[in-house]
Amino acid sequence: MKVCIVGASGKLGKYMVQHALDRGYEVVAVCRERSVEKLDDFEGRITVIPGATNDREVIDSAVAGCDGVLVVLVPWGVRDYSSGTAQAVLDYAPPGARLVFSCGWHITRDGKDVYSRKFRWMVGAFSWLARLFRFADIDDQVEACRRVFASDTRWTVVRGSDLEEGESQGLPVWSWHVGDPILESNLTRRVDFALFMVEALQNDQLIHEAPAIVGCRTTSALAHARQD
Repeated sequence: MKVCIVGASGKLGKYMVQHALDRGYEVVAVCRERSVEKLDDFEGRITVIPGATNDREVIDSAVAGCDGVLVVLVPWGVRDYSSGTAQAVLDYAPPGARLVFSCGWHITRDGKDVYSRKFRWMVGAFSWLARLFRFADIDDQVEACRRVFASDTRWTVVRGSDLEEGESQGLPVWSWHVGDPILESNLTRRVDFALFMVEALQNDQLIHEAPAIVGCRTTSALAHARQD
């Protein structure tokens, strides 16, 4: 399998690169020019295409011939970075390619997610501060996912909980909707978020779905396992 990883130089992206290489995949990595050195540990094992991830020419070149595309939807700045990235991938990925996008729990596909008052307050506060200081645009990430949801490509949007570093605990568990008790712990190892992204490439059950994930060894996940 040939896989393109868009946003490969970030923490999540580098974990996805390693998981993909562990499976023997051919990897094409896209990252900003100033971040290329962050991928030095993979030198000689991956193809790096430097450039902005919302640059349509960069994406067109990077996804050519790929069976899957893993995309980190980052809401940096106020210039439609997330939506530009998503649209370029949707437009240029080969027909039939498996597309997997990452975002947070705040994205909802069908409006059936149930959020706590604290969660809604935190998202609202972050969104307001981000727009005020012009360093991020949560609304653009929402727009990016709206475009993905409306697409007839073979997409999945993986919605991540709060993240922490640490050794892998295994493949996260998931639910169709935030508010499910299995997700209550709201914590996932970043390396395992990346693992779920890579595993989703081969999981056709997740096509046209937006699973919300949580670490498999969190309190809520273990409680659900005992009930089963």
